[in-house]
Amino acid sequence: MKVYAGRFLAVVLVGLGCACSTARLVAQQEPAEQSASPADQTSPQLPAADQGTNQTAGQAAAAVATPVNQSAPDNAVAPIAPDAATPVQTEESTNLLLSNRIGPNYVIGPEDVLMVDVFDVPELSKLTVEVGNDGNVSVPLLGNVKAAGLTQHQLRDELAELWGKKYLQNPQVMVTIQEFKSRPVSVVGAVAKPGEYYLTGRRTLVEVLAMAGGPANLGASAGKEVMVERPEGFEDLPPVEGLKQTAPDKVSIELKKLLYSQNTDLNIEIKPFDIVSVSRAGVVYVVGAVNRPGGFLLDNKDSVSVLEAMAMAQGTGPNAKVHEARIIRRSETGTQTSTPIDLKKVMAGKAPDITLAANDILFVPNSTSKAIGKQSIATTLGIVTGLVIYRGL
Repeated sequence: MKVYAGRFLAVVLVGLGCACSTARLVAQQEPAEQSASPADQTSPQLPAADQGTNQTAGQAAAAVATPVNQSAPDNAVAPIAPDAATPVQTEESTNLLLSNRIGPNYVIGPEDVLMVDVFDVPELSKLTVEVGNDGNVSVPLLGNVKAAGLTQHQLRDELAELWGKKYLQNPQVMVTIQEFKSRPVSVVGAVAKPGEYYLTGRRTLVEVLAMAGGPANLGASAGKEVMVERPEGFEDLPPVEGLKQTAPDKVSIELKKLLYSQNTDLNIEIKPFDIVSVSRAGVVYVVGAVNRPGGFLLDNKDSVSVLEAMAMAQGTGPNAKVHEARIIRRSETGTQTSTPIDLKKVMAGKAPDITLAANDILFVPNSTSKAIGKQSIATTLGIVTGLVIYRGL
């Protein structure tokens, strides 16, 4: 009996040990199963379709249960709102820009030089053609083709269509403008680089003067006015100070106001075949018994007074006959007049200050008697000084 009781007790103890081990193993597996995703917890005994349905439901439940962080990240950049002060480029402004500069809207005209190139056709590659006075260009196989009045894209399509009708299959044509000569403008007068220039778009008077190097400041300096002559005449010119229409086809604009004022109405648009002439500055001459004889530019003035001319000449010399000065003036017909003037009275304010115009000459004569008298006095003083020194020795 004791033997059976011992065996029974051993079996009970072994069973209790196994139960404890099983409970311990289950306790270790529960946290891992709870941390697993809902998709991993699906039962492997379900069919494939049921497993997919169960997985989708688990994902949806997880998406609902998990709160979404809608706050912006730390390095996020806020979107830039459009500034009301920033101009927006519209189609109208783009077309205006294209018309102001070289672009696809440039209209071909007589004397323009073009280059025509057909891809993969050596005989029609890099053809240099000039638009004739009749507006046509001469190209191989086609003869004369109208080019004046077309843009380079329009001419390209025209050549491709004509060549494609009889000679080529789907030709790839390219037309470029090599030289712009159909819209000339002449700039003459007191500018740095006078000559003929060509308009490649809309240009204003200031832009054309800049093309010619600007008003001259050395040699024949620029004067007061710039003249614009237009063969077809001017229409609808704004009444503005500094602009004067001297003839139906001529306007005169004050150069200083054009360059330095804020009035844009003076900066008129220049058309093809216009002639822009910058006047030369007038010169007043002061010669004779003055400290600095020569010619003096009037710059932006039409005239100067006698006192201003004397100031530019740095005054009269020691032997000047200020009572017998003369103003020599030559008229447009070539006749010459001489007007006497008493410089001493003018400088004392006892005589009117006469106005000198361009090309006038102020002549101040030299007094011979004064020169001889001063020379005699100097000679006498020299002799006396010599005698004193001699007797002293």
